[in-house]
Amino acid sequence: MSKIAVTLLMDNVTDRLLPDSPHAQRPPLGRDEKFLPAPIAEHGFSALIDIEYNDAWNGPAQRNTYLFDSGTSENGVVFNSDLFGIQLQKVDAIVLSHGHFDHFTGLASVLKRISRPVKLYAHPDAFLKRWDIFPDGTRLINPVLDETVLKAHGVAVQKNVGPTGLPDEKSPRLVVSGQIPRETSYEKGFPPEYAEVEGKGLVHDPLIKDDQALIANVQGKGLVIVSGCGHAGIINTINYAKRLGGTEKIHAVLGGFHLSGALYEDAIEPTVSDLKSADPGYVVPCHCTGWRAINTIIQRMPEKFIQPSVGTRFVF
Repeated sequence: MSKIAVTLLMDNVTDRLLPDSPHAQRPPLGRDEKFLPAPIAEHGFSALIDIEYNDAWNGPAQRNTYLFDSGTSENGVVFNSDLFGIQLQKVDAIVLSHGHFDHFTGLASVLKRISRPVKLYAHPDAFLKRWDIFPDGTRLINPVLDETVLKAHGVAVQKNVGPTGLPDEKSPRLVVSGQIPRETSYEKGFPPEYAEVEGKGLVHDPLIKDDQALIANVQGKGLVIVSGCGHAGIINTINYAKRLGGTEKIHAVLGGFHLSGALYEDAIEPTVSDLKSADPGYVVPCHCTGWRAINTIIQRMPEKFIQPSVGTRFVF
């Protein structure tokens, strides 16, 4: 692959005053002498993935566009897409990082914009009915991703447990990781999670096995890894991406690292230590990474950190 561009259609934070940098193109403040409305930021994630590659020696460049997650609110991603001049109709397929509502709630509105049959790649567990049960006894039922509703919108659901190549398996240019092996001792998924399983009732489901990432191997640069939440652990994700991509070289890691909140504070130090050892060229911690973890990354890896913001287009 010659190039990958990742545009943040939804993230937790927007900062309209950030300058451009060699790998980060920030959206304009205004157009035609008028300020543009502020983009929507929310506790959610969505990214537009544009890839460019050549299938023939010195032939014309081929391009594909994928949507990775769709945010928390019904219309946030659609609003931001309109604001940034992005045509969702050009999306070739949708990939769901996992089945939590802050990553799929905007799907219905997005699908109306695409307005044609489209494939959606998701792990089978993304459709589970889930509960969060906290140590203080608080019980919260999660919104459920409804497969019948997706099919009513013309979606062809592709359930993948293992890695899947896009645009197709014969000539994969972008890899959907599928289920990520859990190998580190400090990355523990999401401990409060439970799921309703047929024949078993409500069972503890802390690993969030449906968590998956996108992996691209950029020619001459190395791997670009895009994570939604990183419930599998960003180090587990990186290690698996190396095996799938056939290289130890990491060019960029972008997305949620899920280190926010009291449950994850003990994991920040070993995660950042192993992240530094992995030696990525660039680190873009988004969504659920959390301020403490982001500050630790800035302190330990200042030359590699790129600040995320809704509307930023990262080009590698």
